[in-house]
Amino acid sequence: MSLRHVLSVTALALACAGVHAQPSSAVERERHGNRVSENLPEIPAELLERLNRYQNTRGAGLGGWTREGCLLIGTRFAETVQAHRVCQPLGMREQLTFYREPVGSLGTAPAGADGFVFGKDVGGNEFWQLYWFDLASRETTLLTDGKSRNDSPLFSHDGKQLAYSSTLRNGKDTDVWVMDLATRKPRTVVTEGGSWSASDFSPDGKQLLVIKYVSASESYPGVVDLQTGKLQMFPVDGGKAAINHFRFSRDGRAVYYVSDEPIDGKPQEFATLRRHEPASGKFEVLSAGIPWDVDNLALAADGRHLALVSNEDGIGKLRVLALPEHREVALPELPVGVIGGVEFSPDGRRIALSINTATSPSDVYVIDLAPAKLSRWTRSEVGGLDASKFVAPSLVRYPTFDRVDGRPRTIPAFYYKPANTAAGKKLPVVVQIHGGPEAQSMPSFSATAQFLANELGVAVLVPNVRGSSGYGRTYLGLDNAEKREDSVKDIGALLDWIAQQPELDAQRVGVYGGSYGGYMVLSSLMHYSDRIRAGVDVVGISDFTTFLNNTESYRRDLRRAEYGDERVPEMKAVFDRISPLKNAGKIRSPLFVAQGKNDPRVPYTEAEQIVKAVRDNGQPVWFLMFDDEGHGFQKKANSDFFGAATMRFWLEHLIGDSGK
Repeated sequence: MSLRHVLSVTALALACAGVHAQPSSAVERERHGNRVSENLPEIPAELLERLNRYQNTRGAGLGGWTREGCLLIGTRFAETVQAHRVCQPLGMREQLTFYREPVGSLGTAPAGADGFVFGKDVGGNEFWQLYWFDLASRETTLLTDGKSRNDSPLFSHDGKQLAYSSTLRNGKDTDVWVMDLATRKPRTVVTEGGSWSASDFSPDGKQLLVIKYVSASESYPGVVDLQTGKLQMFPVDGGKAAINHFRFSRDGRAVYYVSDEPIDGKPQEFATLRRHEPASGKFEVLSAGIPWDVDNLALAADGRHLALVSNEDGIGKLRVLALPEHREVALPELPVGVIGGVEFSPDGRRIALSINTATSPSDVYVIDLAPAKLSRWTRSEVGGLDASKFVAPSLVRYPTFDRVDGRPRTIPAFYYKPANTAAGKKLPVVVQIHGGPEAQSMPSFSATAQFLANELGVAVLVPNVRGSSGYGRTYLGLDNAEKREDSVKDIGALLDWIAQQPELDAQRVGVYGGSYGGYMVLSSLMHYSDRIRAGVDVVGISDFTTFLNNTESYRRDLRRAEYGDERVPEMKAVFDRISPLKNAGKIRSPLFVAQGKNDPRVPYTEAEQIVKAVRDNGQPVWFLMFDDEGHGFQKKANSDFFGAATMRFWLEHLIGDSGK
């Protein structure tokens, strides 16, 4: 029997008394270890037990090939994601790191070195430090200063140098550093100001391709001579474009890269794979036949193959080209899903990649190129659940308020519809809105969506409103600056669409989102409280001016490029008009706000100020904060508690048949 039958609304009300609206001064703050909460009721044991299996699903992400032909992966067996090694298909996962904090930025050293680099912060503060793990001695060495923010590690092809990004110089700009791994001495190679990262070393290790990132639609490439320190910027056709995944060809004569620059003067909607030979001027577009973004690129060390991944309506498609003729080679059939990391084996004969599908968490697969054979190297657990009963979403497109070429613009959304719905029974709905705002929701595995659909009988809609990546350059820019609330209107249009679906209950709609998605929740409640029953805001922006003033200095200008500059009076006026904080009186639906105390992106003050403002207007607000988390919840115990509290919130404020 499903949980929605076990826990009737009446029984739930008896087990846990509802929370009534209280002014902020009357609310008691409770502390349990690193957890702080306000107004949270008891969570029923039945709910915790049923949730447990879904919360014990796990995935595996690719870290790279080790020298002996094993794979380094990141996966969680206890509280956090740690580094593991797997040496054969479905082989034992040998855990290598054992920290309370999660590890990331996993990268194996090429050539003669026997080890890997990883990043780790403290309590989610994102001031990552880089470490070297020696596989022979099992010793770990700190590579960075222990204080600054360091990420994007990149090995030279001979494994003797490590490039990475760091804020060490002044705490504001992200420079590129290069470390001699024999001496462990780093030096700066790019100090131009802004946010820079390294893309690839030349085959001889004497040059370094770098990129300055400004926004999702603007970046600038260049090359550094590591002997002289000279930085040469490459021209950008059209003056401004999104350019990434710069790679040297293995003979060093050409560069491969992904760009949406104009071609022959014609603007391009999508980012294509290109090849350019600076000496001869030869230029080729290698993915002209793919009307979608290319969003990943890998080159084999032997120079014989290139792999690219295109993002086609949220689905990853892998293609492998034989070099130098760029002929597409046959591949085995892959599971349909989202493709993560892609890396050739040291001998160039195999490709490792991670694949995440709507009904299975991320796992690592290997393709043998010669026989075109696929083997699965990890099989991640799904909590003992029957994976065949997981719900696969369908892709729908709904009309919104504006028009394109005389027709209504449509917004894509993934729709998780519960199976075995009783005839005539309307389903409550949770709308889940991604962050970014330049991110993209994809049909990847979500234990939360599966629990809502299978156990609570809730339909889940995951839209990619305007401003999302993956749908072209024009679509990406439709919510910029003063057009910010146009993306909120896309949620209003989704509410209209829900009302037209006979199986969905337009009187029981909830909204959920994190980071920028948290702002979207608050703004949707501000505009549509009469049509949205409840909302969950996770690490969300409540006022763009206070957010931009208080976010960490190294990312402030990056966010101004997307949202607008609060120092400009006209933009400040827009922020004041659209701010949920300044319009808190319009939020008339129950609200749950969750936050990490150490969040460097959206400071915890954004959560506390909206909680107080909404509560002071007489509306009920639940509040949850973890002192050992940052921009989201990485530790399993914290994530599990938040997940249970969220389900408890939906049971009380969304699933019941009574009105608000």
